[in-house]
Amino acid sequence: MNQSTKLSNYDYDLPAGLIAQQPASPRDKAKLMVLNKATGEISHKRFFDLPDILKAGDVLVFNDSKVIPARLSGHKATGGKIEIFLLKKVKDGIWQCLIGGKVQAGQEIFLTKKTVAQAIRKTADPTGRIWLVKFNAADKKLFYLGETPLPPYIKRKSKLSDYQTVYARALGSVAAPTAGLHFTKALLKKLKSKGVKTEFVTLHVGLGTFLPVETDNILKHKMHSESAEISPATAKRLNRYKESGQRIIAVGTTAARTLESCADKSGKVKAQTINTNIFIYPGYEFRCIDGLITNFHLPKSTLLMLVSALAGKSNIDLSYREAIRKKYRFYSFGDGMLII
Repeated sequence: MNQSTKLSNYDYDLPAGLIAQQPASPRDKAKLMVLNKATGEISHKRFFDLPDILKAGDVLVFNDSKVIPARLSGHKATGGKIEIFLLKKVKDGIWQCLIGGKVQAGQEIFLTKKTVAQAIRKTADPTGRIWLVKFNAADKKLFYLGETPLPPYIKRKSKLSDYQTVYARALGSVAAPTAGLHFTKALLKKLKSKGVKTEFVTLHVGLGTFLPVETDNILKHKMHSESAEISPATAKRLNRYKESGQRIIAVGTTAARTLESCADKSGKVKAQTINTNIFIYPGYEFRCIDGLITNFHLPKSTLLMLVSALAGKSNIDLSYREAIRKKYRFYSFGDGMLII
């Protein structure tokens, strides 16, 4: 096993005080580290500086998935507390879910006196943690009862609106595509005035976001599949931009994974709706994207491996040390990085 596939190679120490507990206000006031992936040069900006950093003709590709209030609290008939975490809708009334607490197939879980979930069976998912759950209520009711599924490292309660991008459209994610949280409507307007193009794809963030890498050899890690979509009109424009030499910059690792999943070896994007489990780590040859806007990621995470593949592991190591030294804010509500 070489260093690039060794899990410990993607570890680092982060002072707990640098884990952001709330978003910047306004959002585009967050710090922005700009990393030149060719030279390793680093500069320090703010997100509101983006129109001055990017060039007219650059293309920003956003993930327009919308976070659902996925965390549901209930109890068994015996009184034992059970938590249900909505992951993926299978069809009306049936979802793939994580269940916190011991249940058996066929067992009922009471969300209210009248709103009941039934654990049908475990799925064939390789993680062995996912259940098919049947609900006797419509999604609207479940979302009304649900809570914002914040990551465990955020200890402060937040509104769902804090964890939603301003352009979110397609309901389906259990976690926010967090790089997009930095964008305000005013910033998007300024980027448009500069001549920066904006495109939207959809990837519904699922269980993969929460699963740690637990194998010493990262190649043995099993990625959970997530639903992704690129429309025919979007694919056509992206291919035209690519052919004319314009830079394709993904906003977030989810947008990057969607584009790379839907691009062929020549970089041409195909319109499609797919389930992708693409795992990007050093050695991967990027087909579509030229740059990435992203947050600072957890140690030993697949997302840290993805940015290492794009920018180079040594550049990422250096930039993370610099971010810690400069007291950047890390993770979901934290500051960001432009890799270009």
